[in-house]
Amino acid sequence: MSVMVSASRTQVWLEGLGDWSWPGQGGAAAEYLPPPWVPAFPPRREAAVGGRALPAPPQPGRARARRLITGVLLGALAVVLIALAQGGQLTLAGLIGERGALGEQEAAVSSAPPPPSLPTLAPVSQDAAGSAIGRASYPSAALDGGEGSFLVYLPSGYDATTSHYPVLYMLTGNDQSDTAFLQIGLQAQLDRLIARRAIPPLIAVMIQGGPGSNNWRNTGSLDYESYVLEVQQLIDRMLPTVPARDARAVVGDSMGGYGAMNVALANPYRFGVVESWLSFFNGLEGTLHADRPILSRLGLHAFIYGGEQDHIANPDEDLPFASALRAAGATATGAIYPGEHSLQTVEAHLEHMLVFAGHALRVPASEPHGAA
Repeated sequence: MSVMVSASRTQVWLEGLGDWSWPGQGGAAAEYLPPPWVPAFPPRREAAVGGRALPAPPQPGRARARRLITGVLLGALAVVLIALAQGGQLTLAGLIGERGALGEQEAAVSSAPPPPSLPTLAPVSQDAAGSAIGRASYPSAALDGGEGSFLVYLPSGYDATTSHYPVLYMLTGNDQSDTAFLQIGLQAQLDRLIARRAIPPLIAVMIQGGPGSNNWRNTGSLDYESYVLEVQQLIDRMLPTVPARDARAVVGDSMGGYGAMNVALANPYRFGVVESWLSFFNGLEGTLHADRPILSRLGLHAFIYGGEQDHIANPDEDLPFASALRAAGATATGAIYPGEHSLQTVEAHLEHMLVFAGHALRVPASEPHGAA
């Protein structure tokens, strides 16, 4: 992590929707190799975009049509009966979204048996505004039995009996503690924004990362991407969340910014909002290309920004990747701000990033906090 220096809160440059050029370069930025701390990337899983029908065996035309129609009806009836037996809601997303095209890796995580018991959310602190911080830890299957842990922000007026909340998942940088976002004022910022109704009341989950440059990826025996999904599933079981794609955001800084974008693109049916701060995108182009049919149909709200004086995560990557996201169907904004690769740069723009996420999160109108 770079030495923290003062950073102006004035934005240097916010891109438009057309061509762009890096200030002082007079054209597109030169391509840079990833920084030396970025590990080699294994082959990426391409997200599935829908099943391919198997060819039917030779049949007389009408008989084959009848059999196909019968099969479709029986399959649909089976899905309905299973959903009713499990107490689920029969929605289009439930029938074809969350399960129908998740991709092999995400489907495996979704269908994996949940942990035998839920972790306890132990209180840590409560501030004058009434919001609270809790902590939970548990033996993580994704981390090969190692400890998974996270901090949770619960807004003032939190009510687990009558309200449901959107969730902001936050990923830290290399060797940062899960308290890093609290150290730069996350709790107070959320308190103020929620109190003045700039964003809806929400739950924020700060996940404790592991040592080293794992980039929140599945590497070796420790599956950090699966770990994020594991925590997301636990939160939906532990707390009164809105368990829907458009009510989930994943954000992060530095290594966590890469992790947030990686998790969002590799699991496009789970997260509707993503933000990447002071980060990089090496190796994600193929996943983004595979996501194009999904993003063109469902959309994705994205904000990415770099630091003008960042010598660790090359800021030249941010605006072209925002453009690539838009070309794939996302609503994406990129920016270059003053500052180095430091938490102080993140702190300078934290409020704006929270407002972006809060506006992008979607809460059903039937929920008590939907109009906030």
